[in-house]
Amino acid sequence: MLHAATQVILTLREQGHQALLAGGCVRDYVLGKEPKDYDVATNATPAQVVALFPGAQTVGAHFGVVIVRLNGHHIEVATFRTDGSYKDGRRPESVTFATAEEDAQRRDFTVNGLFRDPVEDRIIDYVNGQQDLEAKILRAIGDASQRFAEDRLRMLRAVRFATVLDFEIEIGTWAALCEHADAISTVSAERIRDELIKIFLHPNRLRGFDLLVDSGLMAQVLPEILVLKGVEQPPQWHPEGDVFVHTRLMLSLLPEQVSLPLVLSVLLHDIAKPATFTVDEDTGRIRFNGHDKLGAEMTGDILRRLKFPNDVIEPTQVAVEHHMVFKDVKKMRNSTLKRMMARPTWDDELALHRVDCLGSNGLLDNYEFMKEKAEEFSHTPLIPQPLINGRDLMELGWEPGKQMGAALTAVQNAQLEGLVSTREEALEWVRVNCQA
Repeated sequence: MLHAATQVILTLREQGHQALLAGGCVRDYVLGKEPKDYDVATNATPAQVVALFPGAQTVGAHFGVVIVRLNGHHIEVATFRTDGSYKDGRRPESVTFATAEEDAQRRDFTVNGLFRDPVEDRIIDYVNGQQDLEAKILRAIGDASQRFAEDRLRMLRAVRFATVLDFEIEIGTWAALCEHADAISTVSAERIRDELIKIFLHPNRLRGFDLLVDSGLMAQVLPEILVLKGVEQPPQWHPEGDVFVHTRLMLSLLPEQVSLPLVLSVLLHDIAKPATFTVDEDTGRIRFNGHDKLGAEMTGDILRRLKFPNDVIEPTQVAVEHHMVFKDVKKMRNSTLKRMMARPTWDDELALHRVDCLGSNGLLDNYEFMKEKAEEFSHTPLIPQPLINGRDLMELGWEPGKQMGAALTAVQNAQLEGLVSTREEALEWVRVNCQA
């Protein structure tokens, strides 16, 4: 893609225009990382860019942005600009095409305000971004409060960049972020969601979690997390402390690479404990009866509020709803275990249980038991093809209905237990054990 971006730059320069690589790709290059994409900034107007690249798509003419397709790559080409006033905390009311230096001054953070000439392999730095990169500091360009007022999502982006780059947020930038954190509530749920995903999927997610809490952003985007603070737990099972401490500890124990439903289920698995907290009058024992089922409902509400898609919401809810069943796995029949393990969410459920244990009493006996069962069951399909079906039962005189469904489930359980293995054995088992 770098070659394609360089070709775009050379084509623009051949026509007398200034053109440079800009933004995140330059930051990543200086840090020695492979950029995910390459953006070009130029003094050519959108109309001039489109004229040079047939088939180019104007996606933000008002902001001077054109997508150029070249050699199978999509290169974003933006005209140098300055921004007018921001009334909605997201987009400028107007833009004025400008110079590279003026364009750098309107960007969010110094580390994102760099340009690079790939032909001469030269960095152009109008905002001291290289110095901040070397010092591992995230600093707003110019007045931090103004930068955040222009686009309030920049506050979450600050947390995200500090997380993924492992940078310190400069003191003035941090102070402005904390001061204006409550304004994040005016940003669309979709934009907030996308930043949270990038934060929590990154291996440094615990840093992001702490920054969200300490800045005041968590109180706006996931206030339910803060309600976990001070909610006591039975010390014999949770010597680590309250529900908030437990949740944070679990987050730190996740492997670097996780699925989105897994990390969300860690955050939300105990979200209903505050609502279900009781103390037994006789024993003084703390209980959270039903927090798993209520937690699944609350999880759905929270994730829908943040506009997560159903293919993320549903597996997260399943993991939250079933996270307490592991305490009983050694008492379960093989048929029950196999049905659990056949769920598409099983790997995440087991991973959630593991960090739930490590983040509390440290007892992994049920986890190890399930790993042993997985090995035991690995030689045959967990849920094999049924030995008989409804038509077989109808031939025995059964009527379609709930009883037939129950009989088919019962005989399949017998199959999963290894009690029957052929069609004839299954039919005989039904004759003996079920009534039509």
